[in-house]
Amino acid sequence: MNAAISERRPATEEISGVIERVTFHNDESGFCVLRVKARGQRDETTVVGSLPSVTAGEWLSAEGWGIRDKEHGLQFKATIMKTVPPTTAEGIERYLGSGLVKGIGPILAKKLVGRFGAEVLAVIENRAAELQTVDGIGPKRRERIAHAWQEAKLVRGIMLFLHSHGVSTSRAVRIFKTYGEQAIEKVRSNPYMLAKDIYGIGFATADQIAQKVGIPRDSLNRARAGIDHVLLEATSDGHCALPLE
Repeated sequence: MNAAISERRPATEEISGVIERVTFHNDESGFCVLRVKARGQRDETTVVGSLPSVTAGEWLSAEGWGIRDKEHGLQFKATIMKTVPPTTAEGIERYLGSGLVKGIGPILAKKLVGRFGAEVLAVIENRAAELQTVDGIGPKRRERIAHAWQEAKLVRGIMLFLHSHGVSTSRAVRIFKTYGEQAIEKVRSNPYMLAKDIYGIGFATADQIAQKVGIPRDSLNRARAGIDHVLLEATSDGHCALPLE
């Protein structure tokens, strides 16, 4: 059985590069189709996977394997995807002008990069008052830009936390969509709630996450979740109860 599975799933590869274009992104599921200028490759690569948000100009790191889609040709199917903000002035201008930060469009992005260069992201995060030195930005717009940037930063932080604890990107997207900014707190305090709240996550997956965040194996939450799991499995076999023992 394991041999058959390994034959169907190729060995995992890693690619990284700049996201040139977001061809498609579903806000609900996180599914996306990206065109990426991958490091070491002359032509752009089509990458498919899941991210809660994605913007042209970001740097993408992905794990997965190449496939040949009958309709769309060669693609890289990613199981894990991570993005970080760009570091070059050109990439930052595209990044800010893409609509990621509410209040910044292509024209203002060009002005900001012209004024601050590659330091503009640090200015938005740490010295937002300086934004008002740019023509067209007043106090209200400055606040809107700073708030939108913090929201985007929060999403990245949550995804990084979930990835670091063995949560796949598609599941991380569902967790974030369900819990929002409380995702890290929820997972740390009682990851077994994931089995109840998140479609596609069962007891076994929640238990793996729990061990990685340091939940003791004899915790009361684990016992409760285990009982729920056993009872649910019993109902699938047609039972309406189980002996207390």
